[in-house]
Amino acid sequence: MNYQRFFEEAVAQVHAERRYRVFADLERIVGRFPQAIWRANGEEKEITVWCSNDYLGMGQHPDVVAAQQQAAGRMGTGAGGTRNISGTNHPLVELEHELADLHGKDAALVFTSGFVSNEAAISTIGKLLPNCLILSDELNHASMIEGVRRSGTEKKIFRHNDVRHLESLLQSAGWGRSKLIVFESVYSMDGDIAPIRQIVELAEKYNAMTYIDEVHAVGMYGGRGGGISEQEGLADRIDVIEGTLAKAFGTLGGYIAGDRSVVDAVRSYAPGFIFTTALPPAIAAAATVSIRHLKASQSERDIHQRQTKRTKQVLSAAGLPVMPSETHIVPVLVGDPELCKMASDRLLASHGIYIQPINYPTVPRGTERLRITPTPFHSDALVESLRDALVETWNALGIPYGAEGGTVVQRTDRIVPLLVPKSGG
Repeated sequence: MNYQRFFEEAVAQVHAERRYRVFADLERIVGRFPQAIWRANGEEKEITVWCSNDYLGMGQHPDVVAAQQQAAGRMGTGAGGTRNISGTNHPLVELEHELADLHGKDAALVFTSGFVSNEAAISTIGKLLPNCLILSDELNHASMIEGVRRSGTEKKIFRHNDVRHLESLLQSAGWGRSKLIVFESVYSMDGDIAPIRQIVELAEKYNAMTYIDEVHAVGMYGGRGGGISEQEGLADRIDVIEGTLAKAFGTLGGYIAGDRSVVDAVRSYAPGFIFTTALPPAIAAAATVSIRHLKASQSERDIHQRQTKRTKQVLSAAGLPVMPSETHIVPVLVGDPELCKMASDRLLASHGIYIQPINYPTVPRGTERLRITPTPFHSDALVESLRDALVETWNALGIPYGAEGGTVVQRTDRIVPLLVPKSGG
């Protein structure tokens, strides 16, 4: 049997659907964020990155870089194995204390990525609760959907941010049944925010646990960077808060924070934690410094919000189809996969601007977009250069402009996580 043929055909199908992805070879320049070196065809070119999830540039903060270098110099580069086998490196202990404090919880548990933390925690909690029903927002990230699937328990998908639909499902489940509501605070492709207070109130009314994914909000919102749940004063009413160290905190890893019994149960039962090598001490040390800095410093968040607002205003004023967003995510609608890829390629080759195209299945067909993420380091001059480059690209490729000052009025359809059926798992 020609096994290779099956893989070739699978990749050919991705090409045929115009959603084959090519990764840009980039090297960020320390101290000059958001500048990077782009390598292609044997040549190098300095470009500006406009789509990084290092939202606050903390991955290049001198104190964070120094903490990682110093910890690696003292303890080496690796963790040496799982925490069950090799013990827990001390920077990881400090990091978990810092995360528990960030969210006002008893305990925290660090995983190697945000995907793993969601998959491992949701699946384990679902398995440990008797006859559990998981209620999941239809736009939840693929990692959450995978956690729901692997729990093996019954699930119900509620319409995106639709608290009336959620309540009807909770009513049908009954008071006495175990229930877990899983949802995100900031949805990363549209930039909208969940009605957290209403969801929490429903959970309390109908005797359900709550699990919130704050990966696109931790570090970014709240007086200490605890996310939307901190900003709205709701963290103490949410059972499990999940976050990442790889976005606003600028390092690597995922985590959960919650009641000590819940965290300990996940630690004791989740294969995704038990059988995975621990986060290296150097990364844990860097993450701890980043979290401590953002707990005390508001300036990064203030500048970031100002530059995000300015980016939306400048692009909308130019007639560009900026999609509605309540947060730091600035999606610009293209609406066609080939044009989206062509726009990204042209911006990079002709203007030295890197924005990765977002096509199906990350977003629904017909809502392909460029997802722009301003940072505190994107100056007004860079914003204006971005506008000029987008206008030139829109004109050159014949991409439709927006309405009402550039803002696209209609919200997009639901987002389909990569390689996950529309049913939600």
